[in-house]
Amino acid sequence: MNTVIIKYNAGNIQSVLYALERIGQEAVVTDDPDQIRSAGKVIFPGVGEASTAMEYLKGRGLDKLLKELNQPVLGICLGMQLMCSYSEENDTDCLGIFEEKVKKFSGGEGLKVPQIGWNNIYDLKTPLFDGLKENSFCYFVHGYYADLGRHTIATTSYGLPYSSGLHRDNFYGVQFHPEKSAAVGEQILKNFLENI
Repeated sequence: MNTVIIKYNAGNIQSVLYALERIGQEAVVTDDPDQIRSAGKVIFPGVGEASTAMEYLKGRGLDKLLKELNQPVLGICLGMQLMCSYSEENDTDCLGIFEEKVKKFSGGEGLKVPQIGWNNIYDLKTPLFDGLKENSFCYFVHGYYADLGRHTIATTSYGLPYSSGLHRDNFYGVQFHPEKSAAVGEQILKNFLENI
């Protein structure tokens, strides 16, 4: 079953490819609608800024295409945030796959923004996290977070609890970087590609 990684100028694509290689998986990097539509699994990674990324997606019709996909889709970091309804980052309307909103960390309490480094994930739900212990550590780099809501499948606390995982129908998202999260991240990618 072929896997595609969506190319949309907000990439952390190379490290995702390396992570897949480490678990014996391959993927094609593309922004071609037909290739994306016919893929078995779709990974939607991202590092960057919400409004620019949304413009790029809209310019290529990928915003509509993403919402119509029926196969399993995994958004990573900015990819997950773009699947939410709205981001405070430059006042951006996003894809609306998840109804949760994305907000800016306020800092305060001596917390540095962006959050960079290892933090734990808990209240894990869905087979995406099979084989993982509660409070497993993952690697995060982000200044914005998705609210807790009915699509939350993993929670992390950084000044306040927020969604570090979201799920609705065939769509999954994680705020952290599984490709940089050592064995825990590899297990999550394996679960997505083999069990979902």
